Amino acid sequence: MTGVAEQVAGLDATAQAALVAAGEVSAVELTEGAIERIERLNPLLGAVVTPLYDRALAAAASTRSNSGPFAGVPFLLKDLVAEIEGTPFAEGSAYVHGTVSTFTSELVRRLERAGLVILGRTASPEFGMLPACEPVLHGPTRNPWDPDRSTSGSSGGSAAAVASGMVPMAHGNDVGGSLRFPASACGLFGLKPTRARVPLGPEYGDAVGGWAVEHALTVSVRDSAALLDATAGAMPGDPYPAPPHPRPFAAEVGADPGRLRIAWTARTPGGGTGHPDCVAALADAVALLTGLGHELVEADLPGIDGVGRAIGTVFDAATAWIVGYWTRRLGRPPGPGDLEPVTRAYLDAGRRVGAADYLLAVEELQRFARGVAGFLSGSRSACGSDFAGWLTPTMSEPPPRIGEMTSTPDDPLRPVRRGGRTVAYPAVVANITGNPAMSVPLWWNRDGLPVGVHVLGRYGDETTLLRLAAQLESARPWAWRLPAVSGCGAPAPR
Repeated sequence: MTGVAEQVAGLDATAQAALVAAGEVSAVELTEGAIERIERLNPLLGAVVTPLYDRALAAAASTRSNSGPFAGVPFLLKDLVAEIEGTPFAEGSAYVHGTVSTFTSELVRRLERAGLVILGRTASPEFGMLPACEPVLHGPTRNPWDPDRSTSGSSGGSAAAVASGMVPMAHGNDVGGSLRFPASACGLFGLKPTRARVPLGPEYGDAVGGWAVEHALTVSVRDSAALLDATAGAMPGDPYPAPPHPRPFAAEVGADPGRLRIAWTARTPGGGTGHPDCVAALADAVALLTGLGHELVEADLPGIDGVGRAIGTVFDAATAWIVGYWTRRLGRPPGPGDLEPVTRAYLDAGRRVGAADYLLAVEELQRFARGVAGFLSGSRSACGSDFAGWLTPTMSEPPPRIGEMTSTPDDPLRPVRRGGRTVAYPAVVANITGNPAMSVPLWWNRDGLPVGVHVLGRYGDETTLLRLAAQLESARPWAWRLPAVSGCGAPAPR
């Protein structure tokens, strides 16, 4: 490893950008160092599926220190939704593999205007539909903390790349927890922004009825906040905007969150509890937050146990929409072997969902969302006062082993059943309601695996979440922890 690559690998994106701005390192040196780490670590981890090194080096060579807040910082783009004209795009699917994008997404334009150097694309499960990252097309992405374990999904390739130090942050998206689950599994900070905060255009207005959002996996809270500043804001023609925020998100990092009233529960919607490690991570977070002066109130989210069927209807319909979209774009339907068994099963179920079934499910979930808003505002809470957030474990068990959530022709829904044991806490509530949410890495189990905790915030209120996350990061720093597979040197003692 070169001296520069070794020296900067453990720095967050903000610190790397500061080195470029000060003239202490060049964008080309940062890019070459990141490529070196990817080439060394990726054969084991399987995080990067489409290298774009020549394009990246050309971009780095033209970078100037005033080219944006992240000038010269290496970055990776998840192989889902966000496109770059003239580059391969597959969304984790053999059906789409071979596609070359004909346009560049607005998000990518904003990332590059911020100065980020995009080195390539990271792995996603087929169409991002599973909480695992083991597509047949590319093979499994492995967790840097234990390569026999899953990164979760669907932004698992990006999570593995950031956790291992290939790059300091990487793009992800989230339609049911796909930023937050990998953040938990890989010991990262994962913020899901408010609905419509980051545009999906020009190809999409809103996706899956507003459930889908774009952002990133980061090591530090400040990187997540500054990146959101660089990418937030509606583009012309968007169906609706996110609520305005009064000042830059980066300005909230380090600001006093005040004394917050936070609801919490260890119970899943089914009435049980998660794995003891996840419950222990939650108990630790409750104690930490209490010690920081916040008021913690045990309370379940009303109505969550009654909307499972409606959620399933929307996911089934979403799969039919995705395959229909690609059928129209490619000019042909999927043939035998083009889709993984679980995707085919979801597609068959989605084709049975009628228009009225879908709209009834949407209305049911919108009623539920109003109940969540009432719970957080105090109008429907038993305590009769505001909650700044709702705290649970992010996942309901530590990362499962590779291969446990793959489908077979004989048992196509195997990963769905297995995944239910892993993601029993309802991260999807944030997608249904459009609220911001985050997974924060505060706790590691005896096997050295990270176990995140999850906070659902109020609609449009990333401000409170970022202030709280920064307070937790200061009280319980996590960046010093290094996984077993790392480009930042030997793992730190635990």
